[in-house]
Amino acid sequence: MSDKSTQVGLKPEALGMASIVFFVVAAAAPLTAVVGAAPLAFGIGNGAGAPAAYIMAGLVYLIFAAGFTAMSRHVGSAGAFYVFVSKGLGKSWGGAAGAITLLTYVEIQIAVYAFIGIVMSGIGESAGLSLPWWAWAGVCMIVVDFFATRHIEFSGKVLGICMLGEVAVLLILDIAILLQGGGPEGISFASFTPGAVFSTGLGISLLFAVASFIGFEATVIFAEEAKNPRRTIPAATYVAVIAITIFYAFSAWCMVVAYGPSSIKEVANGDLSDLFMNTAGARVGNWLKVAMTALLITSLFAAALSFQNTISRYLFALGRDGLLPKALGNAHPVHRSPKFASHSYTVVAVVFVGISAVLSLDPYTILYSWLAAAAALSILIVQILVCFAILRFFNADQRGATLWQSRLSPILAIAGLGGFTLIALSNLSLLTGDESWRVWLVPLAIVILGVIGWWRSSQVETDATNSLASQVGE
Repeated sequence: MSDKSTQVGLKPEALGMASIVFFVVAAAAPLTAVVGAAPLAFGIGNGAGAPAAYIMAGLVYLIFAAGFTAMSRHVGSAGAFYVFVSKGLGKSWGGAAGAITLLTYVEIQIAVYAFIGIVMSGIGESAGLSLPWWAWAGVCMIVVDFFATRHIEFSGKVLGICMLGEVAVLLILDIAILLQGGGPEGISFASFTPGAVFSTGLGISLLFAVASFIGFEATVIFAEEAKNPRRTIPAATYVAVIAITIFYAFSAWCMVVAYGPSSIKEVANGDLSDLFMNTAGARVGNWLKVAMTALLITSLFAAALSFQNTISRYLFALGRDGLLPKALGNAHPVHRSPKFASHSYTVVAVVFVGISAVLSLDPYTILYSWLAAAAALSILIVQILVCFAILRFFNADQRGATLWQSRLSPILAIAGLGGFTLIALSNLSLLTGDESWRVWLVPLAIVILGVIGWWRSSQVETDATNSLASQVGE
């Protein structure tokens, strides 16, 4: 019976392009990213130049997508980056990439849970229900886990509804700002001048911009469940990257216009957590502020659900390949979802949030900002490995890929992503507000987990080789 259950896979032909795009954009969480991350980019990043950081990140990811989608036609798995690197550079490098990618998604989802706790705690207090942030986060974890273990189509519909609502309220605010002629400095394009873009803190803004794109690989993660994946996956990838780039850059720019390029940094630092809410109330009316607050909850929930689906599928793929316990690679016999993987991760998340509560870690300045930035740095490292994997994969056989897809795209992406990584590393102290050696614990943790993934993958490969040799000997 157990042998049969371990053969249950994910449900094929379950998702169309629209549903996959919903997963990706919901993971980017338009309202959460703008309301939560943009003020940090304004305040501790490069201020008025923050909108350009989204464009810079988007252009690099469009270049990256050319090689990524070309390889996806030959490599489609719930393991995504892990499988890409394994196919291109070997199992050991794949294990390292898988471990770091899993770390990325755990970091970003815990950051989302922390933000959920903050928002719900504030709403609860105003309604006379005073609960700490971690209690609200725990409730959300249980609900998210329930949704993530249902049919994948159900999650896709929920995410689509949430995404449309949050995009709508942001567009209302953006349009209102522009129709009112902006702020004290009028409608200015100073955000895109070299002086504003390359000012102090660009690295921080790039980190938050990169964090906004975390999850676009979900187009490949859901390849096993997609309809006509050879066409659906590339199309969904490009649509998602372009949509995220334009919408985030536009919304961030409108906020700069609302207060003026010379004032946005100071204004943001004085109102980091409620900048957009208060602006909505002042510019449009209290009804939009209330609507934005309500939809921020659904946005955070959508992001958490999307990341839960992504994390559980990574655990599913790693368990199926033997890098983690085999039980994780077992899908639900009815819903065809990675149920055990989802439950297992939820337990880990509950423990992490519990420890954070015991240590009295600030959910916004520590958990949200630190973990979002750490996740961005982690994913940059993995994406660089993927670029090298693409080069190696097409080296012996072009497999129908063009020179742009197989060579130029990954090389240019390595240059862009490598530049982002160096800028991010040079700005770690600015992000954390800590000038000591402790800031290097973030990249050190990434390296250590990568080494563990490498070692585990090598061990599994060696065991498989020894087992095969033993069978041949017999």
